Amino acid sequence: MGGCAGSRRRLLDSEGEETTPEPLPPLLDRRGALWRNMMGFWLLGLCNNFSYVVMLSAAHDILSHQRASGNQSHVDPDPPPTPHNSSSRFDCNSVSTAAVLLADILPTLVIKLLAPLGLHLLPYRSEWGWREEGQVGPEEQGGWEGYGSGGRVGELRAEADLPLPSQPLALSPRVLVSGICAAGSFILVAFSRSVGTSLCGVVLASISSGLGEVTFLSLTAFYPRAVISWWSSGTGGAGLLGALSYLGLTQAGLSPQHTLLSMLGIPALLLASYFFLLTSPEPQDPGGEEEAETSARQPLIGSEAAELKPDSSSSLSLQERWTVFKGLLRYIVPLVLVYFAEYFINQGLFELLFFRNTSLSHAQQYRWYQMLYQAGVFVSRSSLRCCRIRFTWVLALLQCFNLAFLLVDVWLSFLPSIYLIFLIILYEGLLGGAAYVNTFHNIALETSDEHREFAMAAACISDTLGISLSGLLALPLHDFLCHLS
Repeated sequence: MGGCAGSRRRLLDSEGEETTPEPLPPLLDRRGALWRNMMGFWLLGLCNNFSYVVMLSAAHDILSHQRASGNQSHVDPDPPPTPHNSSSRFDCNSVSTAAVLLADILPTLVIKLLAPLGLHLLPYRSEWGWREEGQVGPEEQGGWEGYGSGGRVGELRAEADLPLPSQPLALSPRVLVSGICAAGSFILVAFSRSVGTSLCGVVLASISSGLGEVTFLSLTAFYPRAVISWWSSGTGGAGLLGALSYLGLTQAGLSPQHTLLSMLGIPALLLASYFFLLTSPEPQDPGGEEEAETSARQPLIGSEAAELKPDSSSSLSLQERWTVFKGLLRYIVPLVLVYFAEYFINQGLFELLFFRNTSLSHAQQYRWYQMLYQAGVFVSRSSLRCCRIRFTWVLALLQCFNLAFLLVDVWLSFLPSIYLIFLIILYEGLLGGAAYVNTFHNIALETSDEHREFAMAAACISDTLGISLSGLLALPLHDFLCHLS
């Protein structure tokens, strides 16, 4: 991971038995490190969700297979719609866009189901590749802390009055896999000539997003809690910028193929943000207003405070993990419902909310729906400092009402204007984003330090489970409605 904000030193007395208190870094250095970490997590959220969002925005094009030939740079991205089922009152693709949603979410679901149980075996960083010749590694000297300031290496450097090294740039298997899969998804879908191959590219985007989300959200446990809101804002920004960039570039006449290839810089930015922008984790002392809010909350599970180190969740017993998970259910269940309702709308109903009395083609309407939804998500995921919601079940009820309302409209077609749909979709995004950021903020406040990493990883499954269930139900609904005369 990125370099340390400053090297630590342990000064030994003459008998080698006591140590002086470790001085705090200067205030300006601490503020600089905080801003680096907040911007780092914002960029990680942006880059991690970008490919996932773009694949959903391109779902209609993937299934319509509107590809440019290999030597074309500009095509008409919006040919006149041709219904696949001329007897239906809906303009339907032969396959629902929920198929793209499932390809984009099921691999993520598998990753998140396994993550709380075994992902800690794949570390945040790898210690090989940076040791000096003949140097003993940190794991033999009491871990990273022992290498930096304690252990025999740290003692010899302190006695010789030599500066202690900051942690070197270290490889992270999780982050490297995430970045490579994101780049592969853009390339595979761009050069695909069949729907099946395109869906394989979507699966790569899902692996990248799922592995990245569970890694980076777990990593927030070792940084100031403020980074959670910045991460959430970044994921919302990914939705807005991803949907808007795909909409804008295709509207400008660029083919879907070249639009996807133009986004290959995003995976590189993800790797750069992780390896060069984030500082190494430091012991956290929230203090102030955040500490007061934390003390006022009922903890999910009572425990004594423990020193927090990366991959500390691996020391939790199976019984402890189950106890923590049961305490999380009051946040997991509402978030599952929120995401079930909104993605049932997005991938089950968006394609069927088609207005023929506008200047926008079917493909353009679908892209505008996606962009407005992501705009609402971005605003609400960035609103934690202004508005905090503890009872997230209220958001779940409101989102389920949205689903019921739009489902009735698909059946009866009583809304007269597409602009009313635009407003409802924007509101839908606001509810979804608020549920996400407040859920993880509440969990961070109500879990002890030693349980927080596992709690974050376990709660990650909420949105993915809701999305997967919505995709499975949206497929038969699509087939049923598209066969109505």
